[in-house]
Amino acid sequence: MEPGNDTQISEFHLLGLSEDPELQPLIFGLFLSMYLITVFGNLLIILAISSDSHLHTPMYFFLDNLSFVDICFTSTIIPKMLWNIQTQSKVITYADCLTQIYFLILFAVSDIFLLSVMAYDRFVAICHPLHYTVIMNPGLCGLLVLVSWIISILNSLLHSLMMLQLSFCAHFQIPHFFCELNQIIQLACSDTLLNNLVMYFAAVLLCGGPFAGILYSYSKIVSAICRISSAQGKYKAFSTCASHLSVVSLFYCTMLGVYLSSAAPQSSHSSAVVSVMYTVVTPMLNPFIYSLRNKDIKRALKAITGVPVM
Repeated sequence: MEPGNDTQISEFHLLGLSEDPELQPLIFGLFLSMYLITVFGNLLIILAISSDSHLHTPMYFFLDNLSFVDICFTSTIIPKMLWNIQTQSKVITYADCLTQIYFLILFAVSDIFLLSVMAYDRFVAICHPLHYTVIMNPGLCGLLVLVSWIISILNSLLHSLMMLQLSFCAHFQIPHFFCELNQIIQLACSDTLLNNLVMYFAAVLLCGGPFAGILYSYSKIVSAICRISSAQGKYKAFSTCASHLSVVSLFYCTMLGVYLSSAAPQSSHSSAVVSVMYTVVTPMLNPFIYSLRNKDIKRALKAITGVPVM
């Protein structure tokens, strides 16, 4: 693979979260534990929704897809990180790095779109309850998820193709535990103006747009809840979207932290540490957030495991 006319580059070195050899077993054990919890937790959510006919509704259909995306998202990063720690190697090939970037962007954008679609679902359920089943019909639900995937795939493909046009003059060290698009662009020795423009434009459009939609949906939801006369009715309406609001807040706050830390001087290490929140911690916590306050999920999980969920 020859990126441009400059020297061919075949691999990068991922520096990880720490270069201290004594910390590597601790990091390996911690991330292996979090990865297993993420995979099994989200798989249980998927199995619970699939096995219980009472959960075959738009809200749980979107949650099912979100759990699948969370598994894929963490699986794009953590296994490679664990392999490098176990083999005491920091190497990731150029092809593997490009592949990792492609799937990271794909699943991250899919996550964002699914969260915005789930906000729209809650908006319809609370603001237009009498028309909910008509509006959120299976055809529309499937179309929303399909469009989310198509946009995510096209966006990811665009960034990957533009990456192929970059030239790298030597082997480079990436101060991160995965190949992050912005970090790789900064390492290129060719003109990266177009890459940066596309990257920031896509970030504003595909992150800012859905976030604006979420804010609009919740502004209408809050307005509708305030018009409910009884305190019990307000609590019931709010409880239906409390879990989703918690996940949205966690996801966007951690992503904002990543970009703020990356904008600060000497930010490489801090950016990598903060990235752990949205790449590992958030997908791990999602199953707990959606199950602990949800009686339907608890009932389905009890039917699968035979163990009551607190």
